[in-house]
Amino acid sequence: MRLLAGVVAAGTVCAGLSAVPASAATTEPVVSRGVTIPEFYNPPTELPSANGALIRTEALPLGLSIPGLDGRPMPGTATRLMYKSTDSSGLPVAVTGAYIEPTAAWKGTGPRPLVALASGTMGQGDQCAPSFALQHPLTLTGDTVIVGYEALAIYRLLATGAAVVVTDYVGLGSTDRLHTYVNRLDEAHALLDAARAAHAVPGASITPASRTGLYGYSQGGGASAAAAELQPSYAPDVPLAGTYAGAPPADLTSVMKGIDGSALAGALAWSISGFAQADPDLRAVVEANISTTGKAALVDASTMCVGDALFGYGFTKSGKWTKNGQSIADIIAAEPSAQAALNKQRIGTLKPTGPVRVATGVQDDIVPHAQARQLAVDWCRKGANVTYDPINLPNLGDKILTNHVVPLITDQGDAIAWLTDRLSGKPSLSNCWTMPLQP
Repeated sequence: MRLLAGVVAAGTVCAGLSAVPASAATTEPVVSRGVTIPEFYNPPTELPSANGALIRTEALPLGLSIPGLDGRPMPGTATRLMYKSTDSSGLPVAVTGAYIEPTAAWKGTGPRPLVALASGTMGQGDQCAPSFALQHPLTLTGDTVIVGYEALAIYRLLATGAAVVVTDYVGLGSTDRLHTYVNRLDEAHALLDAARAAHAVPGASITPASRTGLYGYSQGGGASAAAAELQPSYAPDVPLAGTYAGAPPADLTSVMKGIDGSALAGALAWSISGFAQADPDLRAVVEANISTTGKAALVDASTMCVGDALFGYGFTKSGKWTKNGQSIADIIAAEPSAQAALNKQRIGTLKPTGPVRVATGVQDDIVPHAQARQLAVDWCRKGANVTYDPINLPNLGDKILTNHVVPLITDQGDAIAWLTDRLSGKPSLSNCWTMPLQP
């Protein structure tokens, strides 16, 4: 059991989910569901002052790699990173990730560009970190299931000649706190600071003149969307050439209802635990309404990866975790302070920087299509340069993830091609005028 999920003491969720301050370095090895987390992921007692400053690096062996004809590894050479960011409370935090220097040459205009990639949902246990999955793309033990599915997008981006930096997000991998799942501020900051950190990686070929793109689907789509909005205020030194936001969870009230009772119901536990850690208003509501069974489930799920959650909590309705049998969404809706806290997570209230592409499966019932489409509408109304692409597929099964996962695969080529054009300096024409005609 990990540091922060421990046990639920004194009948409260808070005792099991409260964060360890960033200054409290871990000295004992952390074991999460039978996986020993490498010492690299333990943050130091003191952090740099600058956001994006490198704390440490080490070579990262890619689990999927072959020697090229010239002797260099394909698709590239990876470096594990730890860098400094700022969390949603304004406090310093250490974040881990990976930078991959591609073997392929960049054939577009300008110097080699950088793509900052935000992974889709991996889980909440430290063993689920995307950088860990790059080294161990498939982990099957009696305690956990880890699948590094983002490797496909990462390797396709590397094949274009773009460098890629991947963030592990706040608290995923780094052992000093719980991962704050779908917290827009934490995710956006971590992604933008990963782009900053990439420029300081020894041997990196990107330059200050390199164009930067953001890429993400699902949880990653929310992170890239939030980063595009927050870039002017948080990271004006990271100029964005383009942002791909696939199936973004822009309205968490709607997304909670979509996830509840689905194959990915465990993700609801991750969001509850993360927000209970970060927001006192939501924490008070959780403590007052979650049953003993629910508290145990939250602690259990907090060490799980996606595969574990599918087997452990697939199709669970959140009413089983509450004292009165109401869903978590209904309880939050009835508590103004909690609803206000969730509303602060809404993406679409600010104009994003540079051109953005929003893609969403019209049948998506996990990260509901309507709220993702609304993000495009909101951005269009603010005068943003938006390419909106609804992905028309038949209904592939209610609440079993297929309506959410299949668009990830079918749209990936178009998403990478669109972003590559932006990294090459090609203009993008907004199609906001077609929104009334688009599903």
